[in-house]
Amino acid sequence: MNAVLQLPDDIDLTPSDLALTLAARLYEQGRLSAGQAAQLAGLSKRGFVELLGSQQVALFNYPAEDLARDIERA
Repeated sequence: MNAVLQLPDDIDLTPSDLALTLAARLYEQGRLSAGQAAQLAGLSKRGFVELLGSQQVALFNYPAEDLARDIERA
């Protein structure tokens, strides 16, 4: 699938920057797996995991409530 997105000229984003940001956010939302997001970003899985830190996205998205519930049941 191809998409065309027109940005204002004063926004300083390269297509690569946009792909990296989109991949990180879609991964964060649970809409892409790490492998899919890495592919979208044009990176290896390892490279994508490293990118997540720079984008302030957690590698593991496990809600605190779920963790507390799991601990209670253990």
